[in-house]
Amino acid sequence: MTRPLTDQVAVVLGASSGIGRATALRFAREGAAVVCASRGVDALRALVEQITADGGRATAVPADITRPDDLQALVAAAEGTYGRVDTWVTMAGVSVYGTIADVPLEEFRRVSEVNYLGHVAAAKVAVPALARAGGGVLVGMASVEGVRSLPLHAPYTASKFAVRSFYDALRMELAAEGSRTAVSTILPAGIGTPFWEHSRNHTDHLTKPPPPVYAPELVADVVVRMATRPRRQAVVGGASLGFLLGEKFNPALTDAVLSLIGRRVQTSDRPDDRTDILDTPTAGPGQVHGDHVGHLVRRDLFTTLSERLPRPGEALLALRARWAR
Repeated sequence: MTRPLTDQVAVVLGASSGIGRATALRFAREGAAVVCASRGVDALRALVEQITADGGRATAVPADITRPDDLQALVAAAEGTYGRVDTWVTMAGVSVYGTIADVPLEEFRRVSEVNYLGHVAAAKVAVPALARAGGGVLVGMASVEGVRSLPLHAPYTASKFAVRSFYDALRMELAAEGSRTAVSTILPAGIGTPFWEHSRNHTDHLTKPPPPVYAPELVADVVVRMATRPRRQAVVGGASLGFLLGEKFNPALTDAVLSLIGRRVQTSDRPDDRTDILDTPTAGPGQVHGDHVGHLVRRDLFTTLSERLPRPGEALLALRARWAR
């Protein structure tokens, strides 16, 4: 059983901007104590000030997901300040755009180090912390690109395939052990965050999410609901359906279509400013929304159904975990 949100302690790793920041704000509004972590010290400070000014409880812990000592310190700070960890959310991620020929090998390594191995390292400290609290929820951020590849985004797409598979393996292992910790994976479509401005870019123009573009708050709402009603996986954004069905039923046709339109739907008319967060923290106070995305979809029936429809397999997995205790 999970605790009510008003009695929860939630760690959000990757809270400086975008979905992570929106998630920390939503946890705080629901009454949870929030431990906000990322590389961006100024962004964390501004986030905690915003939460506490609104009457919430929050603590900032600077942490780099690629440094195991930082992750251990993050757990120690959460448990030392609030006594335990009930929900752990790993949002940290970086991105590189460009053809495989144009992206240096070291940038492939860097994306994998953050988006895949960083999530592995975070899980290895989060799961014991959740166990010490009597069980909880580990929420990992993957992407619909972890199911369907896109051109010009190979480093990111490959890392999301890897991290989605990792969370699947972890979920099964915990069930076999009889663990009281659930693992939920989030697969968003195109979200209107600063992700696009923050990406390393080897194309001529600023990248953009394929339309329609969904509000980061929509993803944050799903993540926070996972803290009390965990699901194996939640897909956010109805546009994901085309990717998922194309990959399942006709991947070769989907390859052909994306080879024709992939560049057009992922790049804007604006030149890229050649700034990114691949190797450096988010600069400034941080923000939830991106600067160059207009209309955002804030309600989505597909997301609601994906999150809430009954799934018999999940009930069987829960029974397997209880049987193993």
